[in-house]
Amino acid sequence: MSFNIPRNVPTFDNLSSRKYEDWSYRQRQKKRQLSEPFSEYVYKDKLIKKPFWATKKFWVAILVLFGLSVWYRRTMVVNEPEMKLDELLGFDSDILQAPGLDGALTHPTDSAHAEDVLAANGEVDWKSRRSAVKETFLHSWSGYRAHAWGMDEYSPISRRGRNMIPNGLGWQIVDALDTAMLMDLGEVVGESRDWIKANLTWEQDAEVNVFETTIRMLGGLLSAHFLSAGSGETVYLEKAIDLGDRLLGAYESQSGIPYASVNLKTGKGVVSHADGGASSTAEVATLQLEMKYLSHLTGNEKYWEASQKVIQRIAANNAQDGLVPIFIHPETGNFRGKEIRLGSRGDSYYEYLLKMYLQTGKKEEVYRRMYDEAVDGVVGHLVEKSYPGKLTYIAELPSGIGGPTSPKMDHLVCFMGGNLALGATNGLTLEEARKLGWTIKQQRDFDLAEELTRTCWEMYDRMPSGLAPEIAYFNTGAEGGTEDLNIHVRDRHNLMRPETVESLFIMYRITGDEKYRAWGWKIFESFNKHSIVRDPETGEITGYTSLENVIDGPPFVQRDNMESFWLAETLKYFYLLFGGAEGGDGMPLTKVVFNTEAHPLPVLPEVDVQKFGTWTM
Repeated sequence: MSFNIPRNVPTFDNLSSRKYEDWSYRQRQKKRQLSEPFSEYVYKDKLIKKPFWATKKFWVAILVLFGLSVWYRRTMVVNEPEMKLDELLGFDSDILQAPGLDGALTHPTDSAHAEDVLAANGEVDWKSRRSAVKETFLHSWSGYRAHAWGMDEYSPISRRGRNMIPNGLGWQIVDALDTAMLMDLGEVVGESRDWIKANLTWEQDAEVNVFETTIRMLGGLLSAHFLSAGSGETVYLEKAIDLGDRLLGAYESQSGIPYASVNLKTGKGVVSHADGGASSTAEVATLQLEMKYLSHLTGNEKYWEASQKVIQRIAANNAQDGLVPIFIHPETGNFRGKEIRLGSRGDSYYEYLLKMYLQTGKKEEVYRRMYDEAVDGVVGHLVEKSYPGKLTYIAELPSGIGGPTSPKMDHLVCFMGGNLALGATNGLTLEEARKLGWTIKQQRDFDLAEELTRTCWEMYDRMPSGLAPEIAYFNTGAEGGTEDLNIHVRDRHNLMRPETVESLFIMYRITGDEKYRAWGWKIFESFNKHSIVRDPETGEITGYTSLENVIDGPPFVQRDNMESFWLAETLKYFYLLFGGAEGGDGMPLTKVVFNTEAHPLPVLPEVDVQKFGTWTM
C-alpha cells in the first residue's frame, strides 16, 4: 500500500502565506537576540545587534570595578589590627579560659569561617591553625576535667567517667601529659603532675593489659620525664620504674613471650582469656622502646633483656618472607594460626622493627634486616590496587601466604605510609637522604609510602562526613562497580584514630609538601564539625566523641566515648603537622622516636648497645 507522506515545509504558492511566514521568522529572530545575547549569530554576513550590557566594553568596565574593590579590601585587611585566633575561629575570648579557672570552654571552631579568614591574604596562617589545635585540646581537656577528673575513660555526651580497674589509673591524664607539654600548657601540666604525685598508685589487685599499659602509661611517664629534663622533677621516672618492675612479671613465661595481662599488685602474668590463650604478636613486640629507655635511665639491664628476648623468640620462628601470624603462644613461643595482616594484632610489630633500629642510633642492624625483609614481604604478598581508581592498599591473608587475599584494610594500617617514608630516609628529609645515596629499594618504599598515604586520605575525603571508617573493603574489579571503597555497615564508625594524621605529619616533615598539611587541616575541620559535643541546655562544649556512622548523615550519629589517644596522639600529630617542616619544636625525626602511642622518646647513645648488648640472627 502506498502512502502520501506530507512534507513538513511551508508552501509559498501565494503571497498571503508568505506574509505570515515572514512575520513568524522576524519574531523568532527577536527572541533569539534576547535569550542568547553572547552568541554572534550571522545573517547575511552581518552580526545581530546586541544590547549594551552584552558588549565587551560593558564587561571590561565590570572587571575594572571588581579589581578596584579587591584592591581596596586587601588594603583594608592589611591595615586592620590583627584579629585574635578565637575571633577568627568563632570563639568568645571572654568565655574561653584555661582549665582550672572559672568559666568554661563553650564555643566551637567555626571551620568554614576559619578557612575563609585564614586564607584571606592569600597565604595560610599555619601558626593560627596550630593554635586552633591547642584550643581543641583545651576543650577536650576541660570537659574531662569537669566531669571525669582522674578517671580512665570519659563519655562527653553523658558527661561521666569510668575506671577500668576499681581505683583507676588516670589513663587520660598520663596519656595526654606530654601533648600538654609540647603545647606549653603549663596549667594542664601542673594539675596533671599534682594528680600523679598524689593519686597514681600501682598497688592495686587488678589485671591490666600489658601492651596498653606499656604504650600509654609507661610510655607517657617516660616521655614526660624526657620532656621535663632539667626541671628537677623526679615523679615521672619514679612512677615509671615502679610500673616497669610490675610489668616484668608478664615476661616470666617459659618462652619469654609476655602473657597478655599482668596483675599489678602481685606482678603475676595472666594468660589471655581469649584466642586459645595466645598473645597478640603486635602486642608482645611493641614493648621494646619503652623498656629499653627504662634501662637507659636506670642503668639496669633487666628491662632491656626481657624485651629483647621477645624479638629473638619471634625471629626464631623463621616467618616466611618476614610476615608473622597475628597470634603467638607465651609458653611455647610458637605462632598460633596463619592469619597475616598489618591491621589489628599485627600492625605495630612492623612499626617497632624499624623504630628499634632507629632508637639505638642505627647500631642494631638485626632490626633493619628484619624490617627490610618484612617490607619485601608486604610488597610481594599484600600490596594491591583497587578498581577503578587504582588506589594502593595493603590486603590481608586470612589463611597465610599461599592463600587468597582479602581486600580489607583497617584504618590502623594507615600508620604504614609514614613508617615506610621513615624507613626510606631514616628520618632525614628526602633531599638530605638522596644526597647520601639513593637506592632502587628506597625509591620503591618511598613511592609506596606516598601511595598509601594518599589512599588513607581518600578514605576520609570520600566519606560524606569527611572522616574515615574503621575498616574499608576495596573493590578488586571482580564484580565490577564504580566505587573503589565498600564500607560495611558494621565498620562505619570512627574512633578519632591518629594513624592517618601520623603519616601526614611524617610525610610533611620528610618532603615539605604542603598538600599533607592541607589534607590534615580538612580532616581537623571535619572532627571539629562532627565530633564536637555540647551540653544541649547550656551549649557548653563537653568534649569530642567517636562517631557511630561516617556515611549516613548529616547529622552523623555520635557515640559517647572520647578515647585517650585523641589527646595523646591525634591532636599531638595535628599540632606537629601544622608546625614547621624543619622540626623546630624539638621533635626532629633523627633525634626522637615516637612510640606507637605518639610518646616521643630520645635516640639512645651508642654506649647503651655496648652496655646492655644486642644480638644477631
